[in-house]
Amino acid sequence: MSHAEGPHGHHHTPDWKTEGVRVIPGHSLDPNTAQTPGMDRRAAINFARVGAQKIWAGTVSIHPNAKTGAHHHGALESVIYVIRGRARMRWGEHLEFTAEAGPGDFIFVPPYVPHQEINASSDETLECVLVRSDNEAVVVNLDIEPVEKPETIPWIDPIHRA
Repeated sequence: MSHAEGPHGHHHTPDWKTEGVRVIPGHSLDPNTAQTPGMDRRAAINFARVGAQKIWAGTVSIHPNAKTGAHHHGALESVIYVIRGRARMRWGEHLEFTAEAGPGDFIFVPPYVPHQEINASSDETLECVLVRSDNEAVVVNLDIEPVEKPETIPWIDPIHRA
């Protein structure tokens, strides 16, 4: 059994009832989080809600044919899991690269990468789960002039090359 180290080096047995597992119902996500025009972010897991120290998690919805402004998330790593719809990502200094993801696909966004999320569907809302590597929802909105025709980048697994 693991015990947390309390003040003065004494062992402290946590109150698992109040310091243990938390279930956050989907209907009680918090819209009071950093927003980017064109998308609706809702926090499920963060410091304020559950005391999370190292991660932020929530949902994002993008309406049909909508796209976000260009932005980045500072030093944070982000993972996007597509639940429903078709995501088109653009990234780069002038959003010159693009790739698409569908239900069941994961998207990784490294720190400081300028990017834009686009709902590639004209009739279905894009629904995703979002996880970031810190409990703060850092969003830096950017003023970027995008290229007209971005280059499509296929993903190639560096470990399992074909």
